[in-house]
Amino acid sequence: MNIRKGNPEDMKSVLGLIQELAVFEKEPEAVTITEDDLIRDGFGTNPLFHVFVAEVENEIVGIALYYYRYSTWKGKTIHLEDLIVKDKMRGSGLGFALYSEIMRQGKRDQVRRVEWNVLDWNTPAVKFYENSGAKILDGWQVVQMDEDGINSFLEKL
Repeated sequence: MNIRKGNPEDMKSVLGLIQELAVFEKEPEAVTITEDDLIRDGFGTNPLFHVFVAEVENEIVGIALYYYRYSTWKGKTIHLEDLIVKDKMRGSGLGFALYSEIMRQGKRDQVRRVEWNVLDWNTPAVKFYENSGAKILDGWQVVQMDEDGINSFLEKL
């Protein structure tokens, strides 16, 4: 197993893993980004995200995609957008290796918090995170405004 920073040539495989996650999360039609979007947004002058890839026998079988945020209480933080491991590799320690690399990146960057979301029905992930010492916050709800919602809101102004 090799964990390394992703590069533009990896984005086809990264997109495949993102699509696999969307199927797992029961939203296979929700992914609208393209390989070109990932290359543009992750590897331009001001990258919007960073990604670690996990390779086994020259195949990318896992990713940890993250970006930086700013907390008015904590300062610079890392948001782990996706930690994805191919179904055939789950239970191999690959997820733990990627997760550990994100925590090491947070330490290198001297962030005061690494945060992410987890679906409440994804019991294995919830247990994994709790066993690692992460806190799942009660009383907080994820709030989003999708593209249709943004347009609808702005039309009412």
